[in-house]
Formats: sequence, C-alpha cells, structure tokens
Amino acid sequence: MSGPLPPGLRRNMVTICAMTATIMQALDTTIANVALPYMQGTLSASQDQINWVLTSYIVAAAIMTAPVGWIANRYGRKRIFILCSAGFTFASVLCGLAQDINQMVLFRLLQGVFGAALVPLSQAVMLDSYTLQERAKAMSIWGMGVMMGPIMGPSLGAWLTETYSWHWVFFVNLPFGAITVLGLIVFMDETRKDLSLKFDFFGFTALAVAIGSLQLALDRGEQLGWLESGEIVTEFAVSAVGFYYFFAHSFTTSRPFIQFALFRDRNFLTGCIFMTVMGLVLYSTMALASPYLQNVIGYPIITAGWLLASRGFGTFLAMMMVGRMMRYFEARTLIMSGLGLTAASLFKMTGWTDLTQVPEIVTVSIVQGFGFGLVFVPLSTVAFLTLPNNLRTDGTAMLTLMRNVASSVGISIVIAELTQGSRRTYAILSEHINPFNHALQMPSVSGIINLATDAGRAMADKMVAVQAQIIAFAHDYQLVMIFILCTIPLALMIGSTKAALRKQAAGPEHAVME
Repeated sequence: MSGPLPPGLRRNMVTICAMTATIMQALDTTIANVALPYMQGTLSASQDQINWVLTSYIVAAAIMTAPVGWIANRYGRKRIFILCSAGFTFASVLCGLAQDINQMVLFRLLQGVFGAALVPLSQAVMLDSYTLQERAKAMSIWGMGVMMGPIMGPSLGAWLTETYSWHWVFFVNLPFGAITVLGLIVFMDETRKDLSLKFDFFGFTALAVAIGSLQLALDRGEQLGWLESGEIVTEFAVSAVGFYYFFAHSFTTSRPFIQFALFRDRNFLTGCIFMTVMGLVLYSTMALASPYLQNVIGYPIITAGWLLASRGFGTFLAMMMVGRMMRYFEARTLIMSGLGLTAASLFKMTGWTDLTQVPEIVTVSIVQGFGFGLVFVPLSTVAFLTLPNNLRTDGTAMLTLMRNVASSVGISIVIAELTQGSRRTYAILSEHINPFNHALQMPSVSGIINLATDAGRAMADKMVAVQAQIIAFAHDYQLVMIFILCTIPLALMIGSTKAALRKQAAGPEHAVME
C-alpha cells in the first residue's frame, strides 16, 4: 500500500489483522460445542437437529477450503480476505440472533462458507509479509492463533454461556471481525489478479461432493451406528465416487482444479503428511479430554475448561521459544522431539483414573501442549521453504483442508472406539458382579455393596460403568500414542532446513512486503 505509513508499522498492522482473523475462525471450530444443550432448549430442537449446528459449519468450511487458492489468485487476495472476514462476522451476528433451528443451520452454513478462507489467507499473508529468515517467528505468531483457538474455545464458550448466554458465543466474533476488516482495508496491499484463470467446475463439484459426503459420514456416523446405517453407507459410497471422478478428471485435464505441482515439492508433501498427523492428534485428544474431566473425574464445565487451558499454556510457551530454537536445531529434530513429548504425555494419560489429581493433569497437559508447539511452527515453516511464491495461497488452502479432514477422521475414530470400548469392557466386568464373587462377600465390601438391595446393585452398576470408561479412555490414548510413534520416523523425509535457509539467503531474496 503506497502512502506515508512507515513500512514496519504497516507490516505489524497486517500481522495483527491476520492474527485476529485466524483466532476468530479457529475459536469458532470449538466454541459452540459447549453451548449446544443451551441452544437446544431455546431453539426447540431435537438432539439430531441441534447437531446440525456443528455439522453444517464443518461441511461448508470443508467444501469451500479447496477453491480458496483459485479465488484469491483470480480476484485478488485482499479483496477476498476482506469479503470473507466481513461475511464471517455478519454471519456470526446472525447466528446469535437466530430464532429457530432452521435459521441457525442456515447462518452456520454461511459462517462456514466465509470462514473457510480465513486461515489459509492469513497464513499466506504472514508468509509474504516476512523475509525467509523471519518466517519461523512469523509462523510462531500465526500458529498461536491456530493452536490456541481450538484449545481455548471450550473454556471461553463455557464461560460466556454460563455468565451471559449462548448468543455471546457468536457475538464475541464482532470485535475481532471489525478490527480485521478495517485493518485489512487500510494496511494490506492487493496482490496481482490473474484474470486468465478458468474455473474447473467439474473438478470442484466432484471434490465438493466427495469432501462434503465424507464429512457428513464422519460427523454423523457415531449417532447412526456407522455401517449399520443406510445413510452412512450411502455417504461413504458417494464420497468414494466423488474422489474417483475428481482424480480421474484432474489427471486427464490440462488445467485441473487442484495444482498438483504442489506435491512435487518434497518439503510441502512432508508438511501435508505431518499436518494430517497434527490435525488428527490435536483434535482427537481434545475430543477425549473434556468428557474425561467431566464424566469420569466429575469436574464442572468451568473447572474442566480451565484445566484444558493448561495445554494452551504449554503450546504458547513452546511457540515463544521455537522461533529462536530453529536457528540452532533442524526442523526435523524439533518435530521429532515434539511428537516424542506428545507420545510421552499420552503414555502417562493411559494410567489416569477417576482419582487423578489436578497437579498431574496440569503437568501432563502442559507437556502435551509444549509438544504440539514444537511440531506446528517448524512444520508450517518447512512446508513453504522451497515452494514457489505463485503456489503459496494454494498451498495454505491445501494444508488447511488436510488438517480439517484429518481432525474429523481423528475425532470420529476415537469417539467410536471410546463408545465401543466402554460397552465391551462393561460387559466383561459386569460378568464378575454376582453373588458367587468372593470379593463381594467380604464383610468390608458387602456392607457397602449389597447385591440383594436396589441401592447396592445401583452402586455396583455405577462403579463398573466408571471403570469401563476409564479402561476405554486408556485404550484410546494408547491408540493415539501408537499412531504418533509410527509417524516419528517420517520426519527424516525433511531435508536440512538450515542448509536450505543458507542457500536461499545467499541468492536473490523473494519479493516481500516491507
């Protein structure tokens, strides 16, 4: 942007705008979850209907993430960023004003459509605004928004809902949106528009159908019994057909919807792999943490929210340090260390019970958050280290899409395993609750749990149910831990980042906003 403003000030203001956009969208992926029971009564919705408040947003955002690169390249990044920020803010206000479930689902669809572009565009803006040597610092700043949003969302949502009402879960986006829109209008430069780009309608439609159907199946599978439901089987089949036509079309057309040149860059390909891992691990562990604290240990929602925030503190701490650490350590070393810490924290969590104390929960959560931070910043830097500038917006959109799909897959897997594991374990444990069990005949036990009385049988049933849940959670944590351990060796695919930085620093510097 030409004018009298100092270049440093302009870059700082663009950074703030990119951060507010990122935080706004990242918060909205989780902040509404805790408010669903309160919305259900106000909007007179059934359990199945109220779940569409989450599903509609997830599906719309997933579908519209894919074309972000093309839209920004065709019409200009600044114009699209402002339009999507304003649209997302307006849709958030409409959600807070919704009078029935139909209005809420419609407005959440709009939120998803506009919100899909915010994270990839903000990352592209941050990458363009900083020199190659400063990118680790830039990705640390940007990563705080992406990682802190999902972690802090439940805590903030619980506080707003308890203190005010569920409407403020959506109204809270208004100040973030206003700052973002005004700042982008004043401080951001417009990128060059490529009016020659043609839209691949067939490729987009096939991919949209594939991703939308997959997201629906993953989001509704647990409620409907997975492959026992005709709806879920149909959605998986439609998704498979959509992906088949998308790839068949993309590999036979001269101008495919997705620029597959992205995946010729080894660093970007590795970044996609680990972004998938991060999406799966981050969201699946988050989906397990809240019900464990509330249902097994018995903490109220506000207390559980504050305990969950300790993981955010660990992430924040790592992101403050990792930018400097990348000057001395290879990115692959930091990524392997972060995954190792995350796996170690999950191993510790396999031993949690209903008697686990707050200091242990907080310590393990901080370590886990620190591990996430060590992975995310180097990963975001590596993915774009050698990617050409003209593919950067497409690359950020692809990374966001991979993370979102992986998060849905991860949540679906761990919740399905948790449900089935609880049932299996309950059935096994309950076989031993009978009058012939010598342990139950001991005076110290029979005085408390008397199977001849209704109260005694109810107490025994409750104890077995809690123990079944504890064992199921432990198996889930173990499953995620094994997945992480299997992915650690893949970090060796990443080349020497310090060597790449030295090589590029010696050559002509990329065009950067000063």
